[in-house]
Amino acid sequence: MVLEHVHITVSPVNVAAYLDAFEQARPQVQSQPGCHSCRLLPKLDAPGEFLLLIQWESKAHHTEGFRQSAEYAKWSRLLHPFYEVFPVVDYFELD
Repeated sequence: MVLEHVHITVSPVNVAAYLDAFEQARPQVQSQPGCHSCRLLPKLDAPGEFLLLIQWESKAHHTEGFRQSAEYAKWSRLLHPFYEVFPVVDYFELD
């Protein structure tokens, strides 16, 4: 199991619209083979900053599965316009 860790920054004035878009996009990732969970956590005292945590069966389920899918294209269309800077994605091994 791996944990995808993504730090996301959006303009504070766009937070409500981003959260609405995320709720529309969430099913795109949660329906993917190998996706076990997907959580978006707001950073305390920093409006517009979020931590996205997605648990995958393997890194390949994300990079070779989801990222190559039609669902990822929809995810991108919904969420990428909100990013102030493109998020950095890291992967951590889970026990």
